[in-house]
Amino acid sequence: MELFLKGIIAGFIIAVPLGPVSILCFRRVLTDSLLAGLLTVFGAALADTVYGLMAALGLHAITQTLLTHRAPLRAGGGLFLLYLGITMFRSHPKDPDKDPTASPKLTGAFFSAFLLMLANPTIIISFLAVFAAIDVVAEPHLYHEGSRLGVAIFIGSSAWWLIYKLAALRFRDRMGTKELRMINVVAGSLICVFGLWQLLDLVRGK
Repeated sequence: MELFLKGIIAGFIIAVPLGPVSILCFRRVLTDSLLAGLLTVFGAALADTVYGLMAALGLHAITQTLLTHRAPLRAGGGLFLLYLGITMFRSHPKDPDKDPTASPKLTGAFFSAFLLMLANPTIIISFLAVFAAIDVVAEPHLYHEGSRLGVAIFIGSSAWWLIYKLAALRFRDRMGTKELRMINVVAGSLICVFGLWQLLDLVRGK
């Protein structure tokens, strides 16, 4: 149970809303259907789980390969961010509860967050740091408990769904089409900024 709890803590810490995927999750929870928002969070949580297991199980060969090729992955991620940001900026929201066609395709909601998070292999380093802080060391016994640890990381990362949803419930009733449109403009602009920043860092060799 101790390892399970540590996995939940690690997943929750890594998923702290500080980046473009978090903006994407919050925006979809707030302006799209309940299921679209949930699947967006689950897509990001699954990518966190994949990287968390790599870090915990000490899969050095895979980790090093991903980090070695992080430049093309980050470039793809940056371009994808620009695409998402521009699409979001140009969208005109409807009420998803009254108009089901207002939400993105559910598979797209899931995989957009999953691929975007997966395009940042440096998350592995973050997991290594968090695991070191909470004393989770890559040892042979973790291979037998990998499934439990994976479930725990997924639960911890997905727990932010509750926070996003509570925020949506707090503000959604006060928002009309104009306010939802403004959310799209702000969220799309921020995501474009993240994408440009990532691409500029690559050009500058960072």
